[in-house]
Amino acid sequence: MDQRLEEHTNKVFPDSFTRTVSDWELFYFLGGLEYKQARCIESHIKKMKSKKYIENLKIFVEISLKLKVKFK
Repeated sequence: MDQRLEEHTNKVFPDSFTRTVSDWELFYFLGGLEYKQARCIESHIKKMKSKKYIENLKIFVEISLKLKVKFK
């Protein structure tokens, strides 16, 4: 997780949307994942393109549990 946040902060991805933002802060953390699983879940969340979905991750724990199973 620290590595990904650092990559976004240091603009490691020059062609991505993340390069335009410099005020990254951790909003949601889902622990106990392997790197590949975490990247799949991150990609899924980004593809949703929904602020409400991201907010619901914090509210409804069952969403996180389903993501862990789906991207095992």
